[in-house]
This record gives sequence, C-alpha cells and structure tokens, in this order.
Amino acid sequence: MSRLIVGPFNRVEGDLEVRLEVADGRVAGAQVVAPMYRGFEQMLPGRDPHDALIIVPRICGICSVSQSVVAARALADLQGIEPEANGLLVTNVMLACENLADHLAHFYLFFMPDFARPAYAGRPWFDEIVRRFEAQRGDHASAAIAARQRWFTVMGLLGGKWPHTHSIEPGGSSRAVSASERLRLLARVREFRLFVERTWLGAPLEAVAALDGVDALQAWHAQDPMRGDLRAFLTVAADLGLASLGPGPGRYLSYGAYPQPDGSMAVARGVWETAHDGPGHLVPLDPARITEDATHAWLADGGAPLHPAAGRTEPQPDKAGAYTWNKAPRLDGRVVETGAVARQVVDGHPLMRDAVARHGGSVLTRVLARAMEVARVLPRVEAWLHALVPGEPWCRASTAPRRDGHGMGLGEAARGALGHWLSVRDGRIERYQIVAPTSWNFSPRDAAGTPGALESALVGTPVQPGEATPVAVQHVVRSFDPCMVCTVH
Repeated sequence: MSRLIVGPFNRVEGDLEVRLEVADGRVAGAQVVAPMYRGFEQMLPGRDPHDALIIVPRICGICSVSQSVVAARALADLQGIEPEANGLLVTNVMLACENLADHLAHFYLFFMPDFARPAYAGRPWFDEIVRRFEAQRGDHASAAIAARQRWFTVMGLLGGKWPHTHSIEPGGSSRAVSASERLRLLARVREFRLFVERTWLGAPLEAVAALDGVDALQAWHAQDPMRGDLRAFLTVAADLGLASLGPGPGRYLSYGAYPQPDGSMAVARGVWETAHDGPGHLVPLDPARITEDATHAWLADGGAPLHPAAGRTEPQPDKAGAYTWNKAPRLDGRVVETGAVARQVVDGHPLMRDAVARHGGSVLTRVLARAMEVARVLPRVEAWLHALVPGEPWCRASTAPRRDGHGMGLGEAARGALGHWLSVRDGRIERYQIVAPTSWNFSPRDAAGTPGALESALVGTPVQPGEATPVAVQHVVRSFDPCMVCTVH
C-alpha cells in the first residue's frame, strides 16, 4: 500500500486536494480535501435579509446567478410571495444561460484537454483530439471560448453584467425586456444554437434530444464517429472504457429546475433510485430529510447531523479526525449524486435512464448528460423568450420582513442541487446555511465512516507506475465538474 496526494488541481474552480491509498495499481481508498475556508455563512447573520441578494452571488464567479436565484427563492418563501410570470421566465433564461455556459466550459476547457496529454499518444484518435482540444491551442476549444463570450451577452442584456448581476429579485426580475430587445436575445440564442449544432453535437438539437436509448446512441455514433465533438468524446470513451470508470452511489438527487408560471417544473424534482434487478424508480423528495454531518470537517459538529435550517458554521481548525472544510450532506442518512445526470434521470429522459441502468453514474454518463441537457434546454430558452409579454409586470414588490420567520430556496446549478436556508429574527438574518452541489458530490466521510460520492467513485481507478497525478483519477474528478469555492462558501 502506498499513499499519493494529488493536488492542487488545475482547471478546477477553487482549491482541491485528493489523498489516495494505492494498492496493486489501483486506488484502494480516497479522501477528498477542500483546504480553503471562506465563511460566507458567517457574513450574513445580523444583516437585512435582502443583503443576501448582494452577498451570496459573490460566493462564486462562475455560478453566481444560481446563487442569486436560490437566495431570491428563499426570500420569496420567507415573505410568502410569488414572482410575476415575466420575471420568472426571464430568471429561467438567465439561469439557463449560465448553466449551459458552464457545460460548454466544462467540456472544452476542463475535461477534454486531458485526452490531449502525451499519455494517450499513439491512440488512433489522439492527433485529432489534440487539434480540437489541446489546452490553450485547440481549434474547437478556441471556438468554444468565442461562442461562450457571445452567449453571455444574453446576461448583459438581462442583468446588466455577469457575474454578480443584481436584477434577480424574490418577486421576479427588476429588468423589463422590450419587444426589440427580445429579438436581439433570440438572435443570440440562434447564434449559440448554431455553434452547438455544428461543432459540439454535430447534429440538430432535436435529433440528439430524441435519442431514446443506448442502442440508438451507439447507432448514431457509428454513422460518423468523429463528426461533432460529442461523437469524438464517445469514440474516446469507448476506447478507454469510460463507461465503467468512476461509479456513482446509485442515488440521484434533483431539486427540479426552471419553474413555470403554471406551477410546474420544466425539469422534474425527485430522487432516482437504481435497482440491481430493474431499471430503477423515482422517489419523491422530502427536503426535511436532508442533514449535514460535520464529523470529519474542521467545523463544530454539534454532536449529531443537523438539518441545514438548524445548521452551524463554527470553525475548529485543530479538530481531531477532520480533513476538510466541507460538511457531509446526506439524504435520509444516505449518499447521493447530483448534477446533470441526476436531473436527466429524474426527469425521465429515456437515453439517460437506459445509460444509467447499464453503466450507472460514470465518467461517460456524467459528460453525456451535460450534452443532453444542452440539447434539451436550449429550445426551452427560445420558448421562454417567445412567451414574454411586453407591457405586463416583471417584478412583484417585496419588502424586508419585519417578523420572525424561515425561508428555503432550492434550485439546480450546472453542477447540481443547490439549497439555501435562512431564519430571520426581528427583521435581521439570524442564520443562513448553504448546501452546494459539490458539497454533496465531494463530501467527506460521515459519522458512520461512509465515504462521499467522489471518494467512493475513485476506488478502483487505475494508477500507472510513476504517475504523480494519475490521469484516470483526473478524469473521474473532472467528470463531476467540481466548484470548490461554492463547496466551502
């Protein structure tokens, strides 16, 4: 048995370190370490509740809209108000803009460049992958950066800037959209669609979204294995066995995404449980069953796991047995995985449910789910823009509460389930707790010694002789697309 510390990771948002135990050329155990402390949950108590809309987006520079949206929902829950339909739709557009941009950045800038490393020289696809994805040089990576930059003009039109826009409110959006501006927004969506269809997917969005199973995906891939970057990834995945690399816990959590004016969700809420003898089944989500275990965090643990509404953030940097600043979120005391793969299986997409039934959560299914989400969400962005009604209200007025109360905001960032819980006393924030997607996926062991999703997924990953930073370990880590600054908020 040997020990290996991998980190800090490049091309990861924030600080990350992974401690590995290696035996017989494979990972035998792992500890995922978030070594940075930031303390946003300690900045908020004593402030006016609406200050959260200014402070929490600054937790992160790549998913700040997600933080804004969920904070606004927590305040709306506290005040008992519903957003105006126009404001709700515009908020969906802004959140989708950020989430899809994150998927693009993950694929082109964080994940695929690892396959252009010299370790894969000699593979039949290597030269083409280098041409497309080599870090800072790949042709398609450069095109993706330009497409992402243009795509974010949507955020400029709707929120004034990105990141840390201030237009999102509990009652909707403070930024009205004129008829002429809607045409400009639709032009940006069509431009982004063109890049996705020509370069990323190599096919119309609707054709990719219509793939209804693994057999259909394989047939589509076989038509032209290197046409479009998604097919190129599938070629690499088949050659390297990525379908069996980085297995997840078999439980998938989605808070639901993009609420509609009629009260429904464009992407469903729930928990998908896989089964050994069948395709799996959907379980309703009860947020009251969420807890955070701080046994192995450098934080006071209170003697037992706590629901986030009663959560504590009290640093104990010298705590015995601790190895990270991240708590261990659990649902009914069990480990879950969250992210695009969770959203797609909970929402019932047939390809993703078939892929997860065959391969489970894996490097393949996580990356595939992000591409599938782009294919499914981008047409909805077009529909939301068409549904706007200029001249109708955009934001319902809200005021700072003058009473005691509690609020909960749930939503989906690109990386998965994001929740905010706050309590107010005498018109001031008494407690504010956040559970981010990477908090779920990169959690440490809990009091029972059960490892988190990534810690478990790394077990069995191959480590080649002499590798100081094993490339397969990096594939598994990056397949979850970690955001460590949100994790340690």
